[in-house]
Amino acid sequence: MGEELKLLGAWGSPFSRRVEIALKIKGIEYEYLEEDIFHNKSALLLEHNPVHKKVPVLVHNGKPIAESLVILEYIDETWKDKPILPRDPYERAIARFWAKFLDEKCLPALWKSCMSVGPEREKAHEEAHEVLSTLEGELKGKKFFGGDTVGFVDIVANFVGYWTGVLQEVAGVDVLTEDKFPVLCKWAEEFQNCPVIKENLPPRDKLLAFFKAQREMITSFYKNKAW
Repeated sequence: MGEELKLLGAWGSPFSRRVEIALKIKGIEYEYLEEDIFHNKSALLLEHNPVHKKVPVLVHNGKPIAESLVILEYIDETWKDKPILPRDPYERAIARFWAKFLDEKCLPALWKSCMSVGPEREKAHEEAHEVLSTLEGELKGKKFFGGDTVGFVDIVANFVGYWTGVLQEVAGVDVLTEDKFPVLCKWAEEFQNCPVIKENLPPRDKLLAFFKAQREMITSFYKNKAW
């Protein structure tokens, strides 16, 4: 069956990388189209994701699917080999629960903890510590969230496993550290060292430079803000 598969993504986006990891795990061929999401969104992106105008967007035989969690489930349902979601309905529901927790609680808390400035920073650190403690508890006794191999929740947690370390370095903060979260740190190391993950992570130096510029803009805005 001749299939056309395109992925509209951005090199530094953890959400785009989730989709790439899932496609690579399953050995699915696709065409990657890089988007300039900050300065020049393509007509194709605006056409295929008119609601959010964001990446990633997977275009399968001309039909677009947006939002990374939705795309991951679509990939798993369309290409059955090498499943990333559990086949048991209860376990699948639990995986969805943790994916939602990661996107709605963990990502915002970790981002704020590393990128916020001023009085709200301390509160952000507390929130980040709380969500990481919850994740640490869920992971105890397992190599990956998915068990012995990388699965749906691990892919969704890529921001925790890689991007957080880069953000910490940029901000000069200690959020995810081995003394506080040994289980999560060991998982992050195992995660990054999986060949399929390692090959699909953005270059660390490029990501560092990008986030440094972002943080400088935030700091500058905060300093110049009229109270």
